[in-house]
Amino acid sequence: MPIEINQTVKIMFEVRVDGVLVDGSRSNKPFEFQFGVGQVIAGLEKRIINMKAGEAAQFIVPAAEAYGEYDPNGIQTLLLEQFAGIEDLKVGMQIQAQDENDQPIQFIVKEIGEKEVTVDFNHPLAGKDLEYKIKIDSLL
Repeated sequence: MPIEINQTVKIMFEVRVDGVLVDGSRSNKPFEFQFGVGQVIAGLEKRIINMKAGEAAQFIVPAAEAYGEYDPNGIQTLLLEQFAGIEDLKVGMQIQAQDENDQPIQFIVKEIGEKEVTVDFNHPLAGKDLEYKIKIDSLL
């Protein structure tokens, strides 16, 4: 029987990109989420929907079903003065802010010039295929 919408799912997992571990269960405790409500990427849910408690699998979620393809239009240049309240601004820094509709957004600082800052609004894993190793701990 497939996992149902809103069902609580607990999983142990590892995610790798090009063989490098980028995410996984913390402290050997299962990660818990509600199935089918957008708490995890759609490509993961699509691949575990028919799994049962205790079952394990390995699979690849392509970028399009994970965090999307990398969008070059996600690179933007902003005025340095827009970062006035941020101490110790550095290349590589991840910044969380709000858009014009007060929705949370996240971006990465790519370059800092004399008057401008280049940022990337793409998710850090955009354009990457995700290699999952997963075990269903329990279905509640």
